[in-house]
Amino acid sequence: MIRAGRLLTLLIGGLAVAAVTHAAEAPPEAISVVERFHAALAAGDRAQVLAVLDSSVVIFESGGAELSRDEYASHHLAGDMEFVAATKTEVTDRRGGGSGDVAWVLSRSKTTGKFRGKEVSSSGTESMVLERGADGAWRIVHIHWSSRPLDPVDRQP
Repeated sequence: MIRAGRLLTLLIGGLAVAAVTHAAEAPPEAISVVERFHAALAAGDRAQVLAVLDSSVVIFESGGAELSRDEYASHHLAGDMEFVAATKTEVTDRRGGGSGDVAWVLSRSKTTGKFRGKEVSSSGTESMVLERGADGAWRIVHIHWSSRPLDPVDRQP
């Protein structure tokens, strides 16, 4: 429950600050962490993926939740690396904001390819919340992934 309370505080606090102060863009270091996370997934680098996740990261995907880095590592990490290796993702929009030691990075993407014998053609959204720790390093504390099939008009080259 403490983790959920911390996450809720980060989300509400971060969004409230953004609404009131028109928060600055996400710090480049936080965006770099998101990019390193995706590069590590694509490379199959389990250690690097886990290095940028906070130990209490909360990951939402398709109505499910993983409530820690260890839970993600033991459940969906291998499948996510396999999926990323088998498909091609194009980031179509990335933006973010931040205030103090909290940053968020929001991305939209198109993913195509074949995974486990099935064609993939989807539009995706990703929200990541990052927190700068006492050591000065940014770590991902929350991820929310969502996707839907691409509309036929979106499938055109």
